[in-house]
Amino acid sequence: MDNYINLVEKISRYSGLSLEEIDKKVEAKKLKLSGLISKEGAAQIVAAELGISFENEVIKIKDLTEGLRRANVVGKITQLFPPKEFSKNGRSGKFASFMLGDDTSNVRVVLWDSNHVSLIESGSLAQGNVVEIRGGNVKNNELHLSAFSDIKPSEYKFDSVKEVSVAQAGDFASSKEGDTAKVRAFIVQTFEPRIFESKKNVGEKGVLLNVVLDDGSATMRSVLFGENIKKLLDVTDEELFSLEVLNSKRVNLLGDERIFTGNFRLNSFSNNVEFSVRNVEPFSIEEAIKEFEKV
Repeated sequence: MDNYINLVEKISRYSGLSLEEIDKKVEAKKLKLSGLISKEGAAQIVAAELGISFENEVIKIKDLTEGLRRANVVGKITQLFPPKEFSKNGRSGKFASFMLGDDTSNVRVVLWDSNHVSLIESGSLAQGNVVEIRGGNVKNNELHLSAFSDIKPSEYKFDSVKEVSVAQAGDFASSKEGDTAKVRAFIVQTFEPRIFESKKNVGEKGVLLNVVLDDGSATMRSVLFGENIKKLLDVTDEELFSLEVLNSKRVNLLGDERIFTGNFRLNSFSNNVEFSVRNVEPFSIEEAIKEFEKV
């Protein structure tokens, strides 16, 4: 909800309307659209109807909200991934991605335009470069760049940048679709892991594992992929694709307590919100005490 509150406060400053008035307009817009849009997305529409444009505003990465369009950010490339080929719905081509950080958070940037992808292939974009991005769209908590987006070098200097995305502590009971949160929870149920063919990259395989987490406020069906399954089950790259190994390991997860960071997404099959895990950390009572003492 922090992203939504920040957005409403910004609209209030630009429009002169109270926070309550903005919130009522957002709820009315959601109702008109049969609830098929997130509160952040509805707030974006309300802003546009009020004549408020964020097109030229450069924002911090932590302020990127689900559904935000034409977002402008400046950050340093903290990790670069090689371009990959995709084939989907009769279309094929290449895409590339990198992690971008500023002094507030970190986000995955996905490039779909061939001209942008060629910047990575030619070495024009490299890890450590500071870049300015204009016209990116936020989807599934990633910043996606199309042919209408722009990316170029920036002279901005960062004293330090975040290497990982920053998520606020949250809970399952109060979180909604589009939220990002860090949750301390117990694993109370596990399901058969599944190996699947990548829809983006023909011939490439992936692994997913569904679990049910309980943080004391509610239970939540959650999904983990690849690297986070390796962290959770402590398996190697080779063992990751062995269902026999994964099944033997997952039976020991019940009652395990960890710290999970992820996004709340709507599962299109079940039509329920689930937790998509982006990072898994061990829980340490000593660290928890330290955090409590800071408050």
